[in-house]
Amino acid sequence: MSEHAIEFLRGWIGEKVQCQPSPAKIEKQAETLARECAAKAAEAGIPLEDIQEEVGDIQELIASRLEEAAEADESEKNSSKPAE
Repeated sequence: MSEHAIEFLRGWIGEKVQCQPSPAKIEKQAETLARECAAKAAEAGIPLEDIQEEVGDIQELIASRLEEAAEADESEKNSSKPAE
C-alpha cells in the first residue's frame, strides 16, 4: 500500500473513530464509517483495494478501533472512581 494511503487511513480513523457505548452500536457505526472511509479515500484518489491490501476489511478494522476506544473509555472511568 502506498504511503499516501497509509497516511490517509491513519488520519481518517483518528478523526472519525470515537467511543460507542454498546456493541450493537459499534457494529452499526463501523459499517457506516467503512462506507464513508471508502468514499473519502476515492475522493482522495486512493483505491479501496490499496487500503484493503494492507489492512484487510476496513469495517473490521474500524470495529476493532471502536472496541478499543470503548475499552479505554471504560478503563478511564473505572480508574477515576474514588476507592471505597
